[in-house]
Amino acid sequence: MADANAPQARLARLAQLGDALQAAAAREDWDRLGEQARTLLPALRKLAAQGPWTASEHAALERVVALHDAAAQGVASAARALEARLEEMRANKDGWIAYAMYSETEPDVSQE
Repeated sequence: MADANAPQARLARLAQLGDALQAAAAREDWDRLGEQARTLLPALRKLAAQGPWTASEHAALERVVALHDAAAQGVASAARALEARLEEMRANKDGWIAYAMYSETEPDVSQE
């Protein structure tokens, strides 16, 4: 006989998985978000092995998927911003090197 608390346990676990994704994404904690993403599929497989999803569990699962998608969009946006910043740094590299060399060789240049 199935455990009467199993649906509540699965709902709670789905909520926990979604909340963890959402929290890591909101903090832009990319390491933690990566950990959450790596553990997501095994956790969902384990939950699915417990039997068919109820309507409320299916809704909770859809929330997890939506939060995962939103987190992935956040990662992509952060990656684009980082790429733009790196490109800017690459474009200005020669100027920075010249300034650094000038600063090291000129005794009157203030070092801040």
